[in-house]
Amino acid sequence: MINAMKTAFLLGLLTILIVAVGGYFGGRSGAALALALAAGMNFFSYWFSDKMVLAATGARPISREEAPRLYSIVERLCARSSLPMPRLYMVPERAPNAFATGRNPDHAAVAVTQGILELLNDEEMEGVLAHELSHVKNRDILISSVAATLAGAVMFLANMAKWTAIFGGMGDRRDSNRDNSFMGLLVAAIVAPVAAMLIQMAVSRSREYQADATGAELAGHPYGLARALEKLDQQSKRVPMLAAGGPTTSHLFIVKPFSAVTLMNLFSTHPPIPERIRRLLGRP
Repeated sequence: MINAMKTAFLLGLLTILIVAVGGYFGGRSGAALALALAAGMNFFSYWFSDKMVLAATGARPISREEAPRLYSIVERLCARSSLPMPRLYMVPERAPNAFATGRNPDHAAVAVTQGILELLNDEEMEGVLAHELSHVKNRDILISSVAATLAGAVMFLANMAKWTAIFGGMGDRRDSNRDNSFMGLLVAAIVAPVAAMLIQMAVSRSREYQADATGAELAGHPYGLARALEKLDQQSKRVPMLAAGGPTTSHLFIVKPFSAVTLMNLFSTHPPIPERIRRLLGRP
């Protein structure tokens, strides 16, 4: 229920943002066009966000013949948790990581990178997959997928505003309308990335702690997940993600896939790994 309310809030927030920008630059007709655009984006965000996320990260379906160990672990965990079997995908990245996406448990997908399959043993892999299935069980996946889609849309709009401000604001500076448009687009270009980061923050941190706890219960013990988190934290710093959707999808992954610097550290979508391990084990 809470996740459904959060999803509705994020969709409403995006609608208000787009309509406000459309109204500012186009008056009533601009607001009406922006409302139609927002309605279309909301529709696709709800029904197709998982497909957009999988496409953005470069994930491809993986067969049982390619990954029998992966299928065996997921099937065992699904039987324990009474969850339907999700679709399984692999992201062709050397960086070790994993994420879950989908609209609900009946339309869920779990994706792992090539690097995580090579790095973790069976017990550690079980801990990671239990964590991801906990996101499915706790119904975190819809709001996470919608947030990724909305963050991508906001960043796209910000880039459009930035380039329009650069190339559209180089004419006659004596034209006050042009100056106003330039300033409005400049503000949009600055504010929109912050809005995208706030969307991501709305779904992070606390849900990771909850998924860790639920995943440990599902696996039967916290030790595999705790060791996996330690390995993933160390290895992801040495082998960062090359692509996998960029910062707009970073909150989906079990550990932070991209190195944040300076101001971006304030908007980290993941709680610190040592604190996650401490909560799992009851000690550092």
